Amino acid sequence: MAALRLALERGITNVRVSDIAAAAGVSPRTYNNYFSNREQAVCALGARRALRIVSALRDRPASEPLAEALVHAMVDHNDAQGEADKDVFRLMACDETLRGEFFKATTVVHRPLADAIGARLGMDAGTDLLPNVVASAYEAAARAALLFWLRPACTQTLAAVMRDAVTALAPLTAGLGHARPPSSEAT
Repeated sequence: MAALRLALERGITNVRVSDIAAAAGVSPRTYNNYFSNREQAVCALGARRALRIVSALRDRPASEPLAEALVHAMVDHNDAQGEADKDVFRLMACDETLRGEFFKATTVVHRPLADAIGARLGMDAGTDLLPNVVASAYEAAARAALLFWLRPACTQTLAAVMRDAVTALAPLTAGLGHARPPSSEAT
């Protein structure tokens, strides 16, 4: 959070690794154990948020249809976090220096999300394509929702925009049903 705070205050180009380490109360060496660069440190929040969505999906009832579970996991998470700070997300998603790192950081969610979707479908995301396709579609919807929400003309909450985006994908997963145990048949 120190990196993000400093980037908001000064602009990312005016923040050095030593500044972030000092603000976090750690040595630059300790900082370097966790982050390769200042951009990665600033954008770590995006990765943590994305991974919490996977956790929320895993916590949804197994009897709940996948489409509904995905909507709840993505939207309820955003509601529970309180209204996101547009300045924070605008910095990470729109600043030329940070944009690539932000989207790279949020891609860490793909495999865990595909695994969670696969588990609900009784599939293995390591060997089955479908959980990966569904995860990619929902990641794209979340990215589109975030970028739409950041537009100056958007007055909705991020949770409301996210709900619209992921609900639009419900037909993709509507027929996929509920969690079921993995099949013992070889594919």
